[in-house]
Amino acid sequence: MSRLSAALQDYLAIRRAVGFRLKLAGWVLTRFVAYADQVGAETVTTDLAVAWATQPVDASPVWWKFRLTAVRGFAKHLQTLDPRTQIPPADAVSAPKCRAAPYFYSEAEIVRLMEEAANLPPPFRGMTYQTLIGLLAVTGMRLGEAIRLECADVDWEHGILTIRLSKFGKSRQIPVDPSTLSALKAYDQARERLYSCSSAAANLFVSIRGTLLIQPNVDRTFHQLAGRAGLRPRSPRCRPRLHDFRHSFAIRTLLGWYRAGLDVQAMLPRLSTYLGHTNPANTYWYLSAEPELLALASQRLEQAWEVAS
Repeated sequence: MSRLSAALQDYLAIRRAVGFRLKLAGWVLTRFVAYADQVGAETVTTDLAVAWATQPVDASPVWWKFRLTAVRGFAKHLQTLDPRTQIPPADAVSAPKCRAAPYFYSEAEIVRLMEEAANLPPPFRGMTYQTLIGLLAVTGMRLGEAIRLECADVDWEHGILTIRLSKFGKSRQIPVDPSTLSALKAYDQARERLYSCSSAAANLFVSIRGTLLIQPNVDRTFHQLAGRAGLRPRSPRCRPRLHDFRHSFAIRTLLGWYRAGLDVQAMLPRLSTYLGHTNPANTYWYLSAEPELLALASQRLEQAWEVAS
């Protein structure tokens, strides 16, 4: 084990001991240290960090920024042990600061994505991505929540998923439709036949090697599927992303409530709880994310003003 590898293990252990998960950051930093060892670097320098962070060259600047931010945190820890360590400037890699515009998936686009996913080789990998995309689309779960699902988190009798210690350390339960539960059961049986002795057998979704799914790998595969399904960016800020299944679920739910004439204001806390938002204000953001939704909200407001006057 190299000196940097040992220092990274200490850094991650310390941060996790005080409550930080650092799942993605830990995965990223492990690859940074492997890169440093490969090029013979004994400590962190700005040039080393930037050269690594801006890989691959065709990745999003947002991804480059995340990689550099992870290295900066490690470098700050390392500098207390090795004065030669350089902490890369935060602006060494630039990324757009504007919030991404949600990509609203139509039902036809979701069907095409799942069809493309089913064609991925080998068959079990195709089934994994088809089931995962379907689950994200019908529940609005965060990708990390879906990846961390364990078989014990699925109540097969009552059709309830338990999301444990998600964002901000919150847990919640979400009901799913019988058709969703049936698809999950079919996938669970296929996974059990292939990887019943795997160390990751407790997890619902696994890779073709029986290991846990890695979020960057899932993102990369999804972008390939989106291209094959004919999904294209609608603007520089509006591109198909896995997280947009969450936006689409929320918007579709709100549209359904408006069209049904329900009291959306009174029901919004239910959606906030289902999505795992700690503050209903975070759910209100969806009201401005889709033109039709905004139009319905405006129409409802106008009707309220007419009644009041």
